[in-house]
Amino acid sequence: MPKSSSRFVCQQCGHDSPKWMGRCPECGAWDSLVEEIVAPPPKRAAARQAPAGAAQPVRLVEVSVEDVPRLSTGIAELDRVLGGGIVPGSLVLLGGDPGVGKSTLLTQVADILGHERVVLYVSGEESAHQIKLRAKRLGAKGTNLYVLAETSLEAILAHIDLLQPALVVVDSVQTTQTSQLESAPGTVAQVRACGVALQRVAKEQGIAVFLVGHVTKEGALAGPKALEHLVDTVLTFEGDPHLNYRILRATKNRFGSTDEIALFEMREQGLVAVQNPSEWLLSERATHSPGSVVTAIMEGTRPLLVEIQALVTHSYLSQPRRQVTGLDYNRVNMVLAVLEKRAGMRLSDKDVFVNAAGGIYVREPAADLAVALAVVSSLKDKPLPPDMVVFGEVGLAGEVRSVIHTEQRVREAGRLGFSRVLLARRDAKLLRARGMEIMLDGTYTIRDAVGAVEG
Repeated sequence: MPKSSSRFVCQQCGHDSPKWMGRCPECGAWDSLVEEIVAPPPKRAAARQAPAGAAQPVRLVEVSVEDVPRLSTGIAELDRVLGGGIVPGSLVLLGGDPGVGKSTLLTQVADILGHERVVLYVSGEESAHQIKLRAKRLGAKGTNLYVLAETSLEAILAHIDLLQPALVVVDSVQTTQTSQLESAPGTVAQVRACGVALQRVAKEQGIAVFLVGHVTKEGALAGPKALEHLVDTVLTFEGDPHLNYRILRATKNRFGSTDEIALFEMREQGLVAVQNPSEWLLSERATHSPGSVVTAIMEGTRPLLVEIQALVTHSYLSQPRRQVTGLDYNRVNMVLAVLEKRAGMRLSDKDVFVNAAGGIYVREPAADLAVALAVVSSLKDKPLPPDMVVFGEVGLAGEVRSVIHTEQRVREAGRLGFSRVLLARRDAKLLRARGMEIMLDGTYTIRDAVGAVEG
């Protein structure tokens, strides 16, 4: 009988090595290799046969394309991020910093679904009494909501077979362990094995499973990347635990878009969806302050108005500072270089600080023009008109390029009382041709935009 052997597996990237090393050669993490027992491979059978009850291949033309009915979570914002609701048989991974509200959100979802369906909430970090205290604070009264304080995967699967719930919440996957492996909970082998077992149950029985995942110091989901590849949807909960607002976004979704976000406010009774995010993001804006510009960005199908702030001061350092919060650092540096080269703005001896207010991260290049004008406004100590929204991509030649979803951005600006929009000349002509009532202006180059602000 072949003997089992051991391997050393990195807890960050999953790289395995036959011997221990202080630093992982794959990801460079220090002291991350942990010894794990590898079971011997089974003897090869004489003839391969599919086990009884295994799935059989079918012709693609015979596969039904009917829409799978989704389960509504009762929270419209979460349903939109998921792509319209929970798909039965799906495996969803929810990650976020400690204290951001992952357990609170899933307790609310479990309570809502627990009024009509059987829901099992499994916690390896809290006792049933602690879960009850949180549920009492949230006002949870789901009559079919079952709680289980357990870390053994085999026990969890046995209770799933017994209850046949519509939804299972495992909080968290890093605390779950299987007796088939001798490694400690949270290791790469344990997380992968538990994820595979729960995925099999979800697909075979049509049960939706939510896994709560821890994050590392760098903000990435703990455990191997194989877990993210395994699940159907990866949700990340962002926000400062010391503030009241949280942002939920999907970084992977096999059943919907990954561009949607949801904004929640943490209150005593739980997480409450913010119905008007643009109004909240601009609620504390200083309207007549130099360096403040409002831009319109798209998060999926939702337009958001975000305040871009810039502060330009004289530098006493040999290498001036460039500090960026909420935007891409390299893209902001590119815009500053274009301002120096194409608009004649001297920034080489200035410290430049750029911030997207409200804790949101702006990913698209439509904010380039707003960043440029915020820097110019702060440099010249001249505020921009408070009723103006600015958006457009800036090219290396200094040209202002058009962006997608222009009409939705302009409508959102008009809804919140903005009467002027500065954008690419091509977009301005298009919107005038379609009879948009809001006052528009167009610019070909970054120098034209700076001149419009100065004038």
